[in-house]
Amino acid sequence: MPREAAEVKPMALSEIAVGEFAVVASLELAPEVGDHLMHLGFLPEATIEVLRRAPAGDPTVYRVEGAEIALRRETARHIQVRRDQV
Repeated sequence: MPREAAEVKPMALSEIAVGEFAVVASLELAPEVGDHLMHLGFLPEATIEVLRRAPAGDPTVYRVEGAEIALRRETARHIQVRRDQV
């Protein structure tokens, strides 16, 4: 049972590696930024795929709801996700 709890522990989207998937748990951003990202598909329970990172490591491109969206690490740090089996 403790193993299951560890698997669903929320973490920052910025910590997910390229090629991995995660599920949005919550957005901990200012309302105007959070609302904008929610309109782009960053909704609770949405599946996100980490596609690629810029050569310097920032920004990162994510796929959500069929769209590719680049976010800076500072923004992605405030999106809590979990690594569910997808």
